[in-house]
Amino acid sequence: MGFIDSLKKVFKRPSTTISVTEAKELLSSGAALIDVRSTQEWRSGRAPQAKHMPLDRLQASTAGINRNKPVIAVCASGVRSASAARLLSSQGYQAYSLRGGMNAWRSAGEPVR
Repeated sequence: MGFIDSLKKVFKRPSTTISVTEAKELLSSGAALIDVRSTQEWRSGRAPQAKHMPLDRLQASTAGINRNKPVIAVCASGVRSASAARLLSSQGYQAYSLRGGMNAWRSAGEPVR
C-alpha cells in the first residue's frame, strides 16, 4: 500500500467523539488527555491534567503516549482533536476526541489553568 493510500485509509475512519462527562469518567479511570492545540492556545488555558502535544508533533511521533490506556484528544473546538483521534486509532490506540473541545470543557465549568 502506498503512502497516499495509507493517508486515505486514516482519514476515512470516523473518530469517536465523547462528551465532557464521558471524558471525565475515562480520565478518572486512567485515560490520558492530550491537548493538540498550538503553544499559544495552550498558554491561554488548559485542562489541568492535559499533556501538550501539538497536532504537528503528534503526526511525527506518538512517543510518550501509553498505548495501553485510552487517549482523549482535545483542541479548541473538536476539529483537530478528531484528526488526532483518527491518527491515534490507526496506530492501535483506543482514542477519542472531546466533542466541542476546550470550548465545551469551559462551558461545562471544568477547571482550566
